[in-house]
Amino acid sequence: MERSLRLGRLATFAYFVLNGFLMGMWIVHIPDIEHRVGISHAVLGWFLLLLGAGAFAGMQLVGPLTDRFGARTVVPLSAALCSAAVVLPGWAANAWTLGAALLVLGLGNGCLDVSMNAHAVQVERGYRRPVMSAFHAAFSIGGVLAALAGARMLSWGWSPVATLGTVALLGLVTAAGAAPALLGSRGTHLPDAPAAAAKEQRSTRTPRRIWGLATLALMIMLCEGVANDWSVLHLRNVLGAPPATAALAYGAFATAMTVGRLLTDRVAARFGSVAVLRYGASAAALGLTAASLSASIPLTLIGWALFGAGLSGCVPQLFSAAGHADPDAAGTNVSRVAGLGYVGMLAGPAIIGPLTQVMPLHLTFFLPVAFCAVAAATAGILRPRNAAPTCLETRDGATAPLEARGGSTARLEARGGTADSGNGPAHAAPCETTPDTHS
Repeated sequence: MERSLRLGRLATFAYFVLNGFLMGMWIVHIPDIEHRVGISHAVLGWFLLLLGAGAFAGMQLVGPLTDRFGARTVVPLSAALCSAAVVLPGWAANAWTLGAALLVLGLGNGCLDVSMNAHAVQVERGYRRPVMSAFHAAFSIGGVLAALAGARMLSWGWSPVATLGTVALLGLVTAAGAAPALLGSRGTHLPDAPAAAAKEQRSTRTPRRIWGLATLALMIMLCEGVANDWSVLHLRNVLGAPPATAALAYGAFATAMTVGRLLTDRVAARFGSVAVLRYGASAAALGLTAASLSASIPLTLIGWALFGAGLSGCVPQLFSAAGHADPDAAGTNVSRVAGLGYVGMLAGPAIIGPLTQVMPLHLTFFLPVAFCAVAAATAGILRPRNAAPTCLETRDGATAPLEARGGSTARLEARGGTADSGNGPAHAAPCETTPDTHS
């Protein structure tokens, strides 16, 4: 493996951790900033929509810019913008300045989110095996680090300005320090038949398959938003759990999701991205159903954990598929999927809240259960339309992938066999997309 590719992967990890850390530090300081500015929870809720609107705008803006100028240029600039913007809420003196600060912070977050995911696709293309989920796990780890660091700084009596200012400087140093290790636009794009076909068929409109992936991202990320905002309230209000116990609901979900993302790449390499989405979404539906119907707190916590583990690998597969669909439009395609997914994340609280007016909270969870079922049923969308890999099955039952590009027997020969390897006549059988043919 080339040293530059390994360094590029480490740099991508650094930006994902940084993104999670920056947003986590803002979240840790929300109560102090809300109190200092003197706004109500209701006003804060509206301002958080400004944060989401800025993120959505940044995602749509930076996608085409990443395709035009390259992730190596756009990622550090986006990270610098997000780092500098994180101090702005700490400086806010009133509601208007806080709203403006959150809009800018959201813009920086959206720019960094899409550009670093586009670079992650570039790294994955170089490795020719799944590596995307580990990057998303790094984002979660950054949030955990922010919670620990923020708690310590608050215990020291630091003001939001001092804390967020320190974080901003650390972010700017990280953005500049990791930049030289990012991959250039050349050297990682390995031409192949699918990529050539995609280039020939490219039009100014986003392909329908990308919108399909984006719709699934909306559903899956809405499910994540439901867990973020309602899991603790579920245990507290429905099951009557003490506050400390209720907090374990989100802890179980978040921990299972982080661990799941650290393991998903290996699973995807073994079974393919379609299986990750299909069985992951199915497990998530089962977990949330158990949590919704259970009257036992331990079983409910297990249900929320299974919900997180099942969802953990779903979004990375959608981002990866969007980025690999057309290497020259990876940024634009990822921005479409990430943008609509982010809308889903914000829509979760907005949808569940009104539903609680007509039914108990735990019954509203069957909406995300239905979304998980739809994702499981339509997981085949992850298969590329320009490649139809098959498996060669020999008389002894062994199977091996028949590559759709670059020579159908190349991999078999590399393993010491041929299409007729002495084990009897081989014949083609349907095979799920393998990790290095989904790009």
